[in-house]
Amino acid sequence: MKRRHFLAAGALAATPAPLRSEENPPPTPLLRAANRIGVFSYSFWGFRRDELRDLHVCLDHAARMGFDGFEILQRQLEATDNATLQKLKRHAFVNGLDLMGYSTHQGFLSPDKEKRQRNIDHTVECIEQAYALGIPTMRVNSGTWGTSKSFDDLMAKRGIEEPLEGHTEEDAYDWVIDAYEKILPTAEKCGVVMGLENHWGLGVTPEGVMRVVDAVDSPWLRVTLDTGNFLEDPYDRLAMLAPDTVLLQAKTYFGEGVWYTLDLDYPRIAKILRDAGFSGYVSLEFEGKEDPLTAIPKSLKLLRSAFA
Repeated sequence: MKRRHFLAAGALAATPAPLRSEENPPPTPLLRAANRIGVFSYSFWGFRRDELRDLHVCLDHAARMGFDGFEILQRQLEATDNATLQKLKRHAFVNGLDLMGYSTHQGFLSPDKEKRQRNIDHTVECIEQAYALGIPTMRVNSGTWGTSKSFDDLMAKRGIEEPLEGHTEEDAYDWVIDAYEKILPTAEKCGVVMGLENHWGLGVTPEGVMRVVDAVDSPWLRVTLDTGNFLEDPYDRLAMLAPDTVLLQAKTYFGEGVWYTLDLDYPRIAKILRDAGFSGYVSLEFEGKEDPLTAIPKSLKLLRSAFA
C-alpha cells in the first residue's frame, strides 16, 4: 500500500463512528447578554445645573455610579477643538467608560436654502467631532417648524406644530431627506451611524421617522429611539421603530418631569426591543426634578433590572 493511502486509511480508522441521533446531546442554548447601560450627560446638566455641566465631572460621577458607557450632549461641550475632545476621550477611557453616543441638534424645516445648508455644515462638523471622540453613533433630528413661541409652548401643544405659512409637511420631507442625503458621505467616511430620533418635528410620529429613514435607504441613517417622546400610546409606536434602532434613550422622571411625566413600563419596553433583536446600548436620559446625584443611581437600578 502506498504511504499516502496507508495514512488515509489509518486516519479513517481512528475517526469515531458518528453517534446515533438519540445519543447526540442537545445543543447548548445561546446565552443572551444583558444590554449595556450608559448615561446621557444631559441627565446631569439638564441645561440648568451649572455645577454639573463640566463633562469630566459627569464622567467621574458616571464611573462611580457603575455605568458602562456615556453619551455626550454636543451642546454641553464648552469647546470642540481637537485637544478638548482628546482629553475627554482619555478621561472616559481611564474611567472604564465607552463613549457610545453623541447627541446633536439640527433643523431642516425651513424654506431658506442657506439656513438648511448651515445646518448641514453643522451636522457634518458634529460627525467629525464624533469620529475624533471614537463615538460610533450620533443622534440627529428633523428640526421643528419654529412656529411655537418657545419650547414650553411646543410642549403645551404635545410637540405638534403648524407648518410655516405657505408650506406643508410634504415640503419638509423633501428638505430633510435632501439634507441627509448630502450628509451621508461624511457619516460613511467617518463610520458614524446617524440615528434619527422621534423628537418633535417630523419625528413626532414613527411613520414620520421611517419615511425619512426609508427614503435615504442607508445603513448610516437608522433610528435613535427615545422612550419618552411618544406622549400617547407609546408601546405600539416604540415597536414600530425598534427594528431599526441603534441606540435607545430611556427616560426617567424621579421627582416628576419638568414638562410632563410618563409612567413607563420598562420590562415591557425591554421585551419590545429584545423581540426586535436590539442588543445595543441603553442610554439613561433623566428628566425629573429630583437631584440627579440621587435619581440617576435609582434610574440605573431600574434599567439594569429591566434589561437584564
